Amino acid sequence: MNNEINLTDQLKRFFGFDSFKGDQEAIIHNLLEGKDTFVLMPTGGGKSLCYQLPALISEGTAIVVSPLIALMKNQVDAIRQVTDDDGIAHYLNSSLSKTQIDMVKQDIVDGRTKLLYVAPESLTKEENMRFLSKTKISFYAIDEAHCISEWGHDFRPEYRNIRPLVDKIGNAPIIALTATATDKVRADIKKSLGIPDATEFKSSFNRPNLYYEIRPKTKDVDKDITRFVLQNRGKSGIIYCLSRRRVEELAEMLRTNSISARAYHAGMESAERAATQDDFLMERIDVIVATIAFGMGIDKPDVRYVIHYDIPKSLEGYYQETGRAGRDGGEGLCITFFSPNDLRKLEKFMQGKPVAEQDIGRQLLQETASYAETSVCRRKFLLHYFGEVYEPENCCKCDNCLHPRQLVEATSELQLVLRAINAVKEGFKTNHIIDILVGNETDDVIAHRHELLNCFGSGDRHEAPFWNAVIRQAMISGYISKGIENYGLLSITPEGRSFMKSPQEFCITEDREFDEYNDMVGEGTSVLDETLFAMLKDLRRDVARRKNLPPYVIFQDPSLEDMATSYPTNIEELKNIKGVGAGKAQRYGAEFCQLIARYCEENEIDRFEDFRVRTLVNKSAEKVSIILAVDRQVDLDEIAKTKGLSLSELLDEIYSIVDSGTKLNLDYYINEVMDDYHMQDIYDYFREAENNDIDEALDEFADDEDEYTEEEIKLVRIKFLAENGH
Repeated sequence: MNNEINLTDQLKRFFGFDSFKGDQEAIIHNLLEGKDTFVLMPTGGGKSLCYQLPALISEGTAIVVSPLIALMKNQVDAIRQVTDDDGIAHYLNSSLSKTQIDMVKQDIVDGRTKLLYVAPESLTKEENMRFLSKTKISFYAIDEAHCISEWGHDFRPEYRNIRPLVDKIGNAPIIALTATATDKVRADIKKSLGIPDATEFKSSFNRPNLYYEIRPKTKDVDKDITRFVLQNRGKSGIIYCLSRRRVEELAEMLRTNSISARAYHAGMESAERAATQDDFLMERIDVIVATIAFGMGIDKPDVRYVIHYDIPKSLEGYYQETGRAGRDGGEGLCITFFSPNDLRKLEKFMQGKPVAEQDIGRQLLQETASYAETSVCRRKFLLHYFGEVYEPENCCKCDNCLHPRQLVEATSELQLVLRAINAVKEGFKTNHIIDILVGNETDDVIAHRHELLNCFGSGDRHEAPFWNAVIRQAMISGYISKGIENYGLLSITPEGRSFMKSPQEFCITEDREFDEYNDMVGEGTSVLDETLFAMLKDLRRDVARRKNLPPYVIFQDPSLEDMATSYPTNIEELKNIKGVGAGKAQRYGAEFCQLIARYCEENEIDRFEDFRVRTLVNKSAEKVSIILAVDRQVDLDEIAKTKGLSLSELLDEIYSIVDSGTKLNLDYYINEVMDDYHMQDIYDYFREAENNDIDEALDEFADDEDEYTEEEIKLVRIKFLAENGH
């Protein structure tokens, strides 16, 4: 019991909260007891605190493996705000100079540093491994752990090497954390990290404040989005698009309509991306229009809407991106525009990848399409995908529940589905079962002689979309399950076997046709004094500008709402406000208390936190090393490996170098990986094209009988620019 009281005291001391959320306390206890831990917690659920607090109170330094440099900077700046010692947290990556790295290491040696954020690539460096092997490691925290799995929505091969690195540096407990992971991904993560017996903590994926809606994508989609943003003027929002060109065009259209919006994509210079992100966090702009390059490092709590211009590649990606809305528990609108053309475009992008990777991509895409087309409760569908049962029939916070379709009796149809699955011995996927039911003599059906089955063609009175709906809703109802090891293979559950013996009424809703627009649903704050709340937000913005910090680093909206309800007029009272710790109260509280006291007197009334984004370190030295390596004709794959980049990312760096005026010759590499005909074909395209956008080039070649990879197109684009642009 004393330990619990101490933990709560430490929580209040560092973070200003009186109690833990959900499983946080149990997770921290488990980690402090030296046990491996697996945490599955939705975005906004408080994952970071699960390793930050135990690191702050443990002996030694916790190593936090994080996928993005920007994410490391943000989290380090955030944790430094809860103490007076900037040495409490550091990051170690390629953006630091030798002098800065030496300072970080000295702080660790001196025992000041409790959290060290690193990328997997940084751990592989011999000098870092030697240094860390002599350091007292309290535990390893693997953030964004879904990056380990090729079934995850943001797979990063370098994450697969974490376990061998841990073994070399020194054993310590491991805590893996992710916001999105299906059963298959979860098993893959634990296997790769070598923690099969880790204690699992799985929080609910339900974000009750989020509203989900799928809208048809028409030729007027740009106008529809602009109209929506104008209706929500002044609110923070993110709009995701698939291509960089669309990002630029939509951002320009919003600005034309007097909306403070900015584009964000990987094709921009790093400094420009950092400045754009900074402006968004500092509330100098309201809307970011971005590719998925934006978001993983963003912890802005008051994003009020997330719009998907294009359907995402996977439901995990969709959940992660929509999860950036309403992280403070307030309004969060998640609107997605859908067209079957989106699916075809995403499938084209998979061409040229390994067959196994294409197969995984198509299966994940099929799940996303099913979500878009379904007429059942979107919350129920989404939670089922992550292995969670949502009992209510109507969530009242999605378009399907607010505008339900009529139920269709489908008991006999479910019987046909179950018989077909049983007839093929539970060894095939959804599309194959549907082909059998509707009587499609595909190559696969004939190869397995399934056209000879009694059930072949038994469901030909319905089209494939109907059978898709039956199978999906039977899965949600628990009659059918989808394999984990052999992902996608349909099997019959015990409940399904009982249904086959003794059928009960089973109804479905047929899929939507995207022919209607629904009104938005939102919710306001629960603040008592709206006038004071508005004044506090203005003061927060002024303080933030003076401190060069995002406003919510000063105090988050829930803290301001609490102030506008309980009217604290001194620092001691302010410490009782939700999300206000002693450090934050001392650092920022005086002006807010003065404002509240003055407001209370004039009106005769009786009576939080994220991060600062710094300017990116000058990367000229990094670019010079790339230029020198190319001049020496070092294999590009080797350069990419050395820099911790993918080949595609390296080519983007080289393109920016050439675009800025440096002439590089990649012929030595191009001649090795491409024949003259293919190279000339792409070269001629760029000679005639109106611009050099990679996405447009991919679209142009998508239907060509000769398949070109994105890397090949980028290579020839660099060659064309080097030979013609200077």
